[in-house]
Amino acid sequence: MIVRNNCLHFRGDLPCKPHKNNNKLHCENCPQFVKISKQILIIKLGAAGDVIRTTPILHRIRKDFPNAEITWLTLTPVLVPKNYVDSILKWSIENILFLQNRNFDILYNLDKDKHAIGLAKSINAEKKIGYLMDEYGKCKPANSDSESKWLTGLFDDICMNNKKSYPQEILEVCGYDFNMEKYILQLPESDLLFDLPENKQIIGLNTGCGTRWLTRLWGAENWKHLSEILYSNGYIPLLLGGPVEDSLNREIAKSSPAIYKGYFELSDFLNLCNHCDLIVTSVTMTMHIAIGLEKKIVLLNNIFNKYEFELYGLGEILEPENKDCLGCYKNSCTENCMPSIPPNLIFKTIENLLK
Repeated sequence: MIVRNNCLHFRGDLPCKPHKNNNKLHCENCPQFVKISKQILIIKLGAAGDVIRTTPILHRIRKDFPNAEITWLTLTPVLVPKNYVDSILKWSIENILFLQNRNFDILYNLDKDKHAIGLAKSINAEKKIGYLMDEYGKCKPANSDSESKWLTGLFDDICMNNKKSYPQEILEVCGYDFNMEKYILQLPESDLLFDLPENKQIIGLNTGCGTRWLTRLWGAENWKHLSEILYSNGYIPLLLGGPVEDSLNREIAKSSPAIYKGYFELSDFLNLCNHCDLIVTSVTMTMHIAIGLEKKIVLLNNIFNKYEFELYGLGEILEPENKDCLGCYKNSCTENCMPSIPPNLIFKTIENLLK
């Protein structure tokens, strides 16, 4: 019997989809045979937001290699688009051992963390793009296209003078020009019914910022004030966040007209965000979710280089005024500048974006 293991549909341990649809189809008589042209591995583990904002590379890779078998290794498989990637693997010792015993034509390692560069060095690949490990166990660019983004991570002054967005940088790392390729974010299934009003516009208020850079916090009183303004003008303010923001969101909901539905698993959270007409957020995973879902967005920024963010015409970036320290990348600061962005300014920006 002929078995074509070089077919994109072939599984090796289970029947392929064409055979499941028609159990009389075998490899020798299958009209759906697609020969694998390249075997490609993408390593992008990172924070969830980093995974989402790296997905624009798939537009170009899939266009150049339509019959390639693409594997993506990540910490958040639910965020990797299934219709662009053939095999989505979660970081685990089992999957690492599996990948180390395969041969790839192209490896894209787009993470600089020690475990990512260490794995990338050990992978068998004819061509390696992105970042590898040097002789001292530290990150180095694998190719010349990766040098620019490598340097912005090494030197603050170079980072501050950078005028390229992350999607542009990451496409250039992969050897492509940036042509406004969008995020690819597929909405996963969710059984939850959030019971939200259907006759009014919903404004998502993402109140937190994680635990690393607390200088991004806007403050409970500001969120309460904005909620009151939104509600009095006919909008539904909806509080968003995870377990870290739960107590803050409960406090805001208790003394404002904002709705809080609690925190959820990532798949359900994506669906909750999809109910919003616009999302107000600092630089967080929710920002990237909003962009991926093509929601209108008001982005509050203070410590990062604003040119890093590509909003694709969906919104506006608001920053504290008259601050020479913008883009400081500090995780603690006496200036406490973020709360100086006035709620009225955010509301006016929301109104302009929703017109």
